[in-house]
Amino acid sequence: MKMIDCDESRADEILALLNDAIVHSTALYDYHPRPASAMGDWFAAKRAGRFPIVGLLDDAADRLAGFASYGRFRGWPANKYGVEHSVYVHRDLRGQGLGERLLRALIERAQSQDYHLMVGGVDASNEASRALHRKLGFALSGTIPHAGFKFGRWLDLEFWTLLLPTPTTPVDG
Repeated sequence: MKMIDCDESRADEILALLNDAIVHSTALYDYHPRPASAMGDWFAAKRAGRFPIVGLLDDAADRLAGFASYGRFRGWPANKYGVEHSVYVHRDLRGQGLGERLLRALIERAQSQDYHLMVGGVDASNEASRALHRKLGFALSGTIPHAGFKFGRWLDLEFWTLLLPTPTTPVDG
């Protein structure tokens, strides 16, 4: 599998991964699959913020095996050095280290863009995601009990954080 930068040509595959997570997991606290029309705004927001969308291309199956991206963590000016990330792997390919490869790529991108804080919002029942974050040095920074309700139960939301050595000279304003 090779790492790629995703653009709109991968919109359908990204949407399929997102919608699978919505329908079958608590990775997204959404109830209904997103329509294809939502992807234009999603890509536009990523471009406007210069937020990467990295993917792993499964050449053998000619499909996107997974993707990861980040966006601004909170909208306040003083939070400009923080990003919140997401990682999605095709359900048939989980447990093969693809999530780790994608998250490592995001960490590299975040450092190259001078971010200081990476935040992952993880459902407390998602042990695979919790283990991945732990393995890559993220720390559990807090839990919001009953942050969501899906599949007939309350969901606890954990925040996993990683501090990066960048930027070397942060500034106000």
